[in-house]
Amino acid sequence: MTPLGEIVAIPLRGAWTGNRGILHSGHEIVRTHASDLWITCRLKFRGRWREQWLPHRYTHLYFHDEAVSFAAGHRPCGECRRADYVRYRDGWAEALGVAPPSARTMNRQLHAERLTGRRRRLHELPWTELPDGVFVLREGVPTLVVAGGLTGWTTSGYGPRRTLPRSGTAEVITPPATVAVLRGGYPVEIAATAR
Repeated sequence: MTPLGEIVAIPLRGAWTGNRGILHSGHEIVRTHASDLWITCRLKFRGRWREQWLPHRYTHLYFHDEAVSFAAGHRPCGECRRADYVRYRDGWAEALGVAPPSARTMNRQLHAERLTGRRRRLHELPWTELPDGVFVLREGVPTLVVAGGLTGWTTSGYGPRRTLPRSGTAEVITPPATVAVLRGGYPVEIAATAR
């Protein structure tokens, strides 16, 4: 998966898996999502293993790191990542000033924030309000905010670091609710090569 939520076949190793439902027919991807449930899962959980491309079973997706999965519009799984899910949910409640939301409520809001019809939705936010782990679109390239700087994402990993602008607005890829959760201190996993 790319930070823009595009499903691509690349050699970059994924640190996380996830799903959006049944997206394939045979060995071909035929849709981008099957519902508003987009989750990020552990690669290993209780010894479970399942072959990819099984008929009538969800399509495995892979993310370079958790920051990529969040930018793509996913949230932590409530089963295999229970502690992360609870931290994310409680961070959502605190950041947005609401009662702890249900998974369904978060799914619906994230879905509205990540897509406009079938197109990727971007959001404008001031550069000074972007916490580590947020992806922006910079000169057409998905770019990660990390450690006071920026690093572009490529199909082979993260690229060189650049300076973070100190004024103006950014075209933000990561959905606003997740940006708020990250701003509140959720400990997002970012590949070491981004630093």
